[in-house]
Amino acid sequence: MTAHIRHSHTRHPDEGHFPAHNRTPLTIALAGNPNSGKTTVFNAYTGAQQHVANYPGITVDKKEGSARLNGEKIRIIDLPGTYSLTAYSQEEVVARRVLIEERPDMVLDVINTGALERNLYLTVQFLEMGIPVALALNMLDEANKQGLAVNSARLAELLNIPVAETVARSGKGLKEALEKAVEAGRALRGLAWTPLNISYGPDLDLALESMAEEITTRGFFTDIYPARWLALKYLENDEDIRRQGTARDREFSAWLEHEAAVVAQHLEATAKTCPEAVIADYRYGFISSILRQGVLTRHDDTARRLALSDRIDRILTHALAGPLIMLGILYLIYTVTFGMGEIPINLVGSFFTWASTAANAILPDGFLKSLIISGIIDGVGGVLGFVPLIFIMFLFISILEDSGYMARVAYMLDRVFRTFGLHGSSIMPFIISGGIAGGCAVPGVMAARSLRSPREKLATVLTVPFLSCGAKIPVFLLFIGTFFAENQARAMFLLSLTGWAVALLVARLLRSILIRGEATPFVMELPPYRMPTSRGVLIHTWERTWQYIKKAGTIILAISILLWAAMTFPQLPEERAAAYVEQHAQAEAALAALPAATDEDQATHRQTLAAISNAEAGETLRWSAAGRVGTAIERATRLAGFDWQTNIALLGGIAAKEVIVSTLGTGYSLGAATLGEAASLAGRIQADPAWTTPKAIALMIFVMLYAPCLATLVAIWRETGSWKWPVFSALFNTILAFAVAVTIFQIGMALA
Repeated sequence: MTAHIRHSHTRHPDEGHFPAHNRTPLTIALAGNPNSGKTTVFNAYTGAQQHVANYPGITVDKKEGSARLNGEKIRIIDLPGTYSLTAYSQEEVVARRVLIEERPDMVLDVINTGALERNLYLTVQFLEMGIPVALALNMLDEANKQGLAVNSARLAELLNIPVAETVARSGKGLKEALEKAVEAGRALRGLAWTPLNISYGPDLDLALESMAEEITTRGFFTDIYPARWLALKYLENDEDIRRQGTARDREFSAWLEHEAAVVAQHLEATAKTCPEAVIADYRYGFISSILRQGVLTRHDDTARRLALSDRIDRILTHALAGPLIMLGILYLIYTVTFGMGEIPINLVGSFFTWASTAANAILPDGFLKSLIISGIIDGVGGVLGFVPLIFIMFLFISILEDSGYMARVAYMLDRVFRTFGLHGSSIMPFIISGGIAGGCAVPGVMAARSLRSPREKLATVLTVPFLSCGAKIPVFLLFIGTFFAENQARAMFLLSLTGWAVALLVARLLRSILIRGEATPFVMELPPYRMPTSRGVLIHTWERTWQYIKKAGTIILAISILLWAAMTFPQLPEERAAAYVEQHAQAEAALAALPAATDEDQATHRQTLAAISNAEAGETLRWSAAGRVGTAIERATRLAGFDWQTNIALLGGIAAKEVIVSTLGTGYSLGAATLGEAASLAGRIQADPAWTTPKAIALMIFVMLYAPCLATLVAIWRETGSWKWPVFSALFNTILAFAVAVTIFQIGMALA
């Protein structure tokens, strides 16, 4: 189908309805389809350390930065990756509103040249809004490998916009693209935005002209949108525009909706189609007519051969072999992680043990000494001790993301997700949240914005917290290393699968009872495989690791100090403290009464004094505010094997899951008087007869499933718009976690 340009879209000072405001500095908005390399371009221009992943949907919110071009400061806005400007998803709504509200001087549209026709669909919509556009034909090297040749000069001529050729991963052409965008933006600054008009055939054109004329006459949103574009949105059933229209002029908006309904009925009766399909067809027809005019050519010899990505996918996404390979890769990651991390984690642990011993020898007895050793070194050190393993795990995850394999994981799991009432796009929030251990539930919840169905979005938001986020990893590593030293990779692998299984089963339950409705179709682009660059992988790995370290040095430190205070105060009553002083004095007197104290007597004496000191420390901890709370709920938690000290850690974990490890470190430190001789936290747990394998397993499962951290609960509130769902998540998850933990512990103890 051939589309025709109704009139030239060359911009003149007296045309259009949307004057661009004269601002300083020049503003360039980066736009593009998901997986077009837009975020890589943004990082290259601004130096921003934003995460780049080789799968769709990673960029949700608008991000800003600044660039320097020949000494001039340029403001750069990074729009969410989107395929369209019709508000079907939140990314599209955000992108369109930013363009309207910010009024950038130029949009630099980053194009995946290997999918030129599909990517130009967004470009055409920019032009229809009248927005000044420049193109960056990105991934040109990959397009050439696919046998595609693009005449960028011819494309620029036909669309009458600047076009540059780029390879963002290597930086090739990026400066030229920015120069062209800035030059055009400067030339058009202060001039009106003139929309491109495309013919949509006789059925739609007549309606568009009639509706646009009435819109112009009434001045209906003409200060914001082009009249014909606004009419087009009504024909496309754009909910966001219709909602805005109803709020401004209910009667006229209803008339526009009626006119759109008449057109829709006519198309259904005469062609068994709808306005949205006709509009998309004519847009692609317009794009096709452009590409056929000497813009895009294919080399016959290479076009006949399968692309390398397709050949690899025959194996990696095979119905049977694909999932097995995926599980094998996950297991391999854990095996290599624990194998490589053994030496560095021992070194880090030795450092904190030395720091604790040194502080004990230097500092005088008192609250300051207790705070530094128990609250800071043993608390925060317990979390930082796992940095080597966290780094190695993030390294492998970054390689999988940057290579393009993560998108294949999403593709393979689509059928599974639909079985459990979720959308295929739910896969990305799951993976981001910790589908492969090490993610974070907060961005995972936010990534659910890409889901169009409110039901599927809600089911996704409520189930992603069950996965193995990076905050839970220190807890898993602590107990796996202590109780499963010979099978660490296998234990971690099974824990990850458990998180997936519970999340999917809960999703099915929610979709069957609380959030009923049919699943919607899933369409996803599989990006070509790429060889990850060492620089990119290291940057992404360090960013995540640094976030982990920074969190330990700020949030976890603050919470550790607060919990130390809660586990230290109030002190024992004077009579109980005096009783322990008396016991110490009696033990010393008994030793002094011996005629000649042998080495054996000395050893016995030290053991007696240590027992008295440890008893005092334990009673002091139990008497504290935190100890009282932990003791109050111990009668119930004993069913899962959790004593009052464990309860304190789990309560602290509601703030942030890493706090569980730091609280256990503080608790064991405060609960034993021999601080200077203290072993690692793992050693203390291993030496404690109260800890058994069933208790450790029950605790790990409970930590995986119980209430999300406060940050995740806030994210759920923001995404759902109601406190009802965060409260539901906290209560339901905790009840479920406790029921599972009790079952595991009781069965484990019965079999022991």
